Amino acid sequence: MVRIPGGDYTMGDSVYPEEGPQRPAHVDGFWMDRHEVSNRDFAEFVKSRGYITDAERSLDARTHPDIPPRMRVPGAMVFVIPGAIGDMSDVSQWWHFVPGANWRHPAGPGSSIADHENFPVVEVTYADARAYARWKGRELPTEEEWEWAARGADARARPDHEQPKNANTWQGIFPIINSGEDGFVGLAPSGCYAPNRLGLYDMIGNVWEWTASVFTPDHSAAAGVVLPPYAAPQPGAGDVASYTIKGGSFLCAPNYCMRYRAGAREGQEADLGASHLGFRTILRAKSVAVP
Repeated sequence: MVRIPGGDYTMGDSVYPEEGPQRPAHVDGFWMDRHEVSNRDFAEFVKSRGYITDAERSLDARTHPDIPPRMRVPGAMVFVIPGAIGDMSDVSQWWHFVPGANWRHPAGPGSSIADHENFPVVEVTYADARAYARWKGRELPTEEEWEWAARGADARARPDHEQPKNANTWQGIFPIINSGEDGFVGLAPSGCYAPNRLGLYDMIGNVWEWTASVFTPDHSAAAGVVLPPYAAPQPGAGDVASYTIKGGSFLCAPNYCMRYRAGAREGQEADLGASHLGFRTILRAKSVAVP
């Protein structure tokens, strides 16, 4: 883990509406995983606890009454490059719910993480990430903590809207042409690119990362809402809590989803795994002197 000093900074950005308004934020010091949690890390957890991820279970029809039965079976969302596209607002052209997709089989049945032990684990939900963190005696970072770390704990850092040259993002026209100029067309192993000034790898690009903060439409509405440690939300029928995810992924491109920035954010349904979504954990400084 890497020690992240505390500090004050201006949180948010101005590219998309949900990133504003920019506001002051304070963060106490904490420790953070140097890399995203890997397939190897997660496999150790699963073996130790006999854990079964959400993607390996069927959805409860009582909490998902509007989802058709064919999508309540075990599975997760998988990105597939389409042969042709129409309206760019229709994400179903490249995102598909694939029965049998999970962290062991991230692209669905027939795919495998064999020889990919050092790749970030994906197809994990908020509950899966929280369960792993608890097993390690840690937590998921809040949105404020995650963004502060991604900025290098530098209050003077200004938002950079250029596509990063030292990160795993999409080069070309999303979602049909990716030249792979950064070395990878899909996921990359953790640590392939230079770390930020704190020694943290892949804070931008590669995979989105879960935070502990409930997603809000912008920073003015209930900003920084965090549930008590390890307390799951209790949505009503048809309601699924969403949490803030940060950092962008290998799918972020200049022509679509310019979220390869520290201030970028999106909401993700708590119980939906995806092939571009992972996480890392933190240990708050008040909990222990040395990680």
